[in-house]
Amino acid sequence: MEDELVHLLGQTQSSSDNTRRQAELRLQQLQQNNEAYPLALASIAAHDNIPLDIRQAALLNLKTFVSANWSSQFEEFRGLTVLSDDTKNRLRQTLLQLATNGKEERKIQSAASLVVSKIASADYPSEWPDLLPHLLQFIPTGSDGQLHGALKVLGDLVDECLTEVNFFPIARDLVKILYDVAANEGRKQTLRALAISVFVSTFDTLEMLMEDHKGAVKSFADEALNSTWTPFLMSVLKSRLPSPPPERQDGKVAEQAESYRGLVALKLQVMKVLMRIRSVFPSMLAPQSPALFSATWDELSSLQPAYHEMYIGDERQGRLEDADGLPYTLDFLVLEELDFMQACLRAPPVRKELQRQLQAHGSPNGAASSSWMTEVMRLAISYAQITTEEEGLWDIDVNIFLSEETSVTANYTPRTACGDLVIKLGEWLSDATVDGLLSYTRTLYSTEQSWKAKEAALYVLNQLLSDFQDTGRSLKPEAAHGFVDFIRYAIQQPDSFLRARGYLVAGSLARSSGEALNQLSASFMEMSLRAISEEESEVVKVSCIRALQHYLPALPTAITLPMQASIINSLSSYLQTQDLSDLTESEDLLVTLEETLRDAILLDTRTCLDGNALNLLFTIASQGATNFQLTMLASETFEEISSTIAALGTDAYTQLCEKVLPSLMGAFDVGSLTKENALTNLAAELLSKLAEHGREPLPNGFVGAVMPKLNRLLLNSTDEDLLRSATSAVKFILVHDYKQLFEWRDETGKAGLEVVLFIIDRLLSPAVDDSAASEVGGLAAEVVEKAGAERLGPYLMQLLKAVAMRLVSATQAQFIQSLILVFARLSLVSAHEVVDFLAQVQVGNENGLQVVMSKWLENSVMFAGYDEIRQNVIALSKLYNLQDPRLAQIMVKGDLIIPQSDRIMTRSRARQSKSSPPLVHQHGLKQHQDPDQFTIVPAPLKIIKVLVEELLSASGSARAIDSAAAAELDEEGSDDGDWEDDPDMLDLGLGVTKQGERKRLLSLLVNYLSFGSWDLAELMTYGDAPQTPARQRDDETQAYLIQFFREIAEKPGFADVFNVLSPQEQEKLRTMS
Repeated sequence: MEDELVHLLGQTQSSSDNTRRQAELRLQQLQQNNEAYPLALASIAAHDNIPLDIRQAALLNLKTFVSANWSSQFEEFRGLTVLSDDTKNRLRQTLLQLATNGKEERKIQSAASLVVSKIASADYPSEWPDLLPHLLQFIPTGSDGQLHGALKVLGDLVDECLTEVNFFPIARDLVKILYDVAANEGRKQTLRALAISVFVSTFDTLEMLMEDHKGAVKSFADEALNSTWTPFLMSVLKSRLPSPPPERQDGKVAEQAESYRGLVALKLQVMKVLMRIRSVFPSMLAPQSPALFSATWDELSSLQPAYHEMYIGDERQGRLEDADGLPYTLDFLVLEELDFMQACLRAPPVRKELQRQLQAHGSPNGAASSSWMTEVMRLAISYAQITTEEEGLWDIDVNIFLSEETSVTANYTPRTACGDLVIKLGEWLSDATVDGLLSYTRTLYSTEQSWKAKEAALYVLNQLLSDFQDTGRSLKPEAAHGFVDFIRYAIQQPDSFLRARGYLVAGSLARSSGEALNQLSASFMEMSLRAISEEESEVVKVSCIRALQHYLPALPTAITLPMQASIINSLSSYLQTQDLSDLTESEDLLVTLEETLRDAILLDTRTCLDGNALNLLFTIASQGATNFQLTMLASETFEEISSTIAALGTDAYTQLCEKVLPSLMGAFDVGSLTKENALTNLAAELLSKLAEHGREPLPNGFVGAVMPKLNRLLLNSTDEDLLRSATSAVKFILVHDYKQLFEWRDETGKAGLEVVLFIIDRLLSPAVDDSAASEVGGLAAEVVEKAGAERLGPYLMQLLKAVAMRLVSATQAQFIQSLILVFARLSLVSAHEVVDFLAQVQVGNENGLQVVMSKWLENSVMFAGYDEIRQNVIALSKLYNLQDPRLAQIMVKGDLIIPQSDRIMTRSRARQSKSSPPLVHQHGLKQHQDPDQFTIVPAPLKIIKVLVEELLSASGSARAIDSAAAAELDEEGSDDGDWEDDPDMLDLGLGVTKQGERKRLLSLLVNYLSFGSWDLAELMTYGDAPQTPARQRDDETQAYLIQFFREIAEKPGFADVFNVLSPQEQEKLRTMS
């Protein structure tokens, strides 16, 4: 069998599809009910004389086989082959030996360790109890090759297999053995780094165990860290790297290069351990934080010449990892140390000492002209310089420059880390940070240092000013004036990146200095505008375009409005110099153009009626129609244009329609011809916004111009976004001018009402996805209201039955809401007739009243939109006031039954919960299946529960997190107050993405936990300025509900209803009513 398998594994790597497929099919046949198959694969992997790629393929296929046949615990398990205990044991031993045989075959060892860890995740410790003890016993005495394999297996075990049951018995031995390897200077540096990497992984296990065993975990960590690890980590941090080897390496130089990379990898893993300790056990590291901060600062200072030589002056390759996933290049080390230095700045002992020094060297308010702050600026600016690699990339592709500049798609580099470091200082010591930066910048600009250093100073300033703007702070006038000369100098230099930075900082300074620089900023703005057309450098041009976004909102309208036409014309001229086919890939450039155009248009939207602003907006948006951010920008901008111009009157709105409808209809035609769905979607979205803000009546010919295309799309398209937008457009046409729509006829002679009914019928069919049909309820409701029972005739009952039937299978929240509102809006005027109809109609095997009321009441608390919520509240109150016995017989979900446990429901516990017997409610009420269980209550009682919840929501307090609760939740994430526990860095493998704004994320999380869904708009703006809450005070709804409860409280029988409400609901009523 082995010979055949070797041949087949070779064929699976063939370039011929047919050969490859035939080999894969034969392999599938061989493995069915064949215990010899996995043993043969393991044997192939162990043969030295078989090519490496075949051995790797054997292990890959073996891992797939193990996943499918080893244990029912695996999600991939199919159980087609039953393996005996003897076969399993032979495979365990063969694979473990292969992973730890010491033959320096890292690819084979890594592949074998993956299979071992997969098996161990099912078998350890019950079926393979000696695995971990064997490794721990093996590691101290093994050769370097054996140690490498053992550490790889151990790392996989720590990541995949350790739980609270099997971790504590081996924890001390595990940590000690890893320490012994890490501290052994006789071992290779890379092996020491790998041991530390495994130690880093144990923190994930410790963090998980902290939930239920906080005392034991902290005691263990305190013993392990303070006695051995922390002193060792400090010693490695204080050790110095040798000079970097030359780029060309051979002979002895190659050995030196390997040693250098190993030392870098070792120090890097030390930084990762320190960051994890700081994250999980901050109080344990707090006493050493000043020493750690000082050592990190010294290390960064010593590495500065080497970093400058390798990356600023030369173009050495960076961001490299070895075969074990250990980063080993200097830029990675610098990045980790800058992040750790930033983290140390949050430690109170560090702050206390730095504050003392600052006050000793400066004035009482901490503003010093020469202090550690100036030295930090010197360090940050040295590492913030543009690398040679970045310089080359930005020269070639201005889009990459913009992506870094906007930090939307930016890599996290030492440059951006330095910006973050200065931002953190500015948030703590605002004036001192600005003064320190200004002081060092003056010194720097008085020297002959390179343009890169001077650009870096302005870059750091730019980052600081952006944070000032984001947090609502202003730069003091004297400081703002102090930076002006550096801007003037920069924009006159021959180096394009320095000029570009000068223009960018000028805009940021205008935005962050209040009115202090208005006159100067106006002249800088004019210079930026001229540079867009006169500059040769693309980087400078796009920087000036971006800078305009800072000037336009910052300067008075009296200054900016006269420049509106010039700005739009400059943008148009710039776009004409670009190859539109290339712009499709330049998304950041398109976003920058569109954002600047938006700001210019919104100075006065009337410019759209007689200029080329709208054509320019559509052109830019059409080039990036597949980009979500671009289409959102275009939609929001056009909505603002439509609403403001409609507010000017019918003539202005008519003029707008005459200008934009030909372009939008043309986009529909182009999209259809080229099969460009994104372009058609954009046109439909913009048409929907135009119709939404329409005047009543709509301009003559509006319906005739748009309905043929909308009808064709709605009857034939399957695109979700397109169907939603097109449905909304038809709905708003009905809202503003149903007469014109009903009088219109299509090319076959069908009247407008009949056309709309066909559209509704198609959208309500099960073949159309919930998301695609999410607007059909609103359209149906408008048809019912505008056409009326007389015009609809028998179609009315058919339409309502179709809505009820579609409601049964609906699962998407917005779609459910739109369908329910059809009945809710009818209930506003004829609640009794709605109940009569639903009680008579049969939906599948159930009564229509049961179907609709169950779905209605289950989803009411998740309704969105002020008008929709208010309509729903009034409709439910009218249904309750009917006191109809048929409603009292309808049983619906009541309150969620909370499991009687204070433990956090993790995913693993949730899986266990699903397989456990259902809970029984103390009152014996019927419950739904795990994981969510509910009481079952009559519909009238549920209506009251919903209205009580809406009463509190209308007050503006229900969905806003209580400040005390927020503080309590925030405190749960902290170890204690010794070191602020603010982990704002998310490791993404090749870098770190700044998160920030922890409390805002906490608010989003609480909203998710409370209501089961994310606010997409909120998440899209995460990281921007604070947003207003999703649900604010609604006095009209609140007043209605208070009056409703006062009236029913006086009616007979309500006391009984009140008594069965939960204590919390009773208290809400007492408080709010």
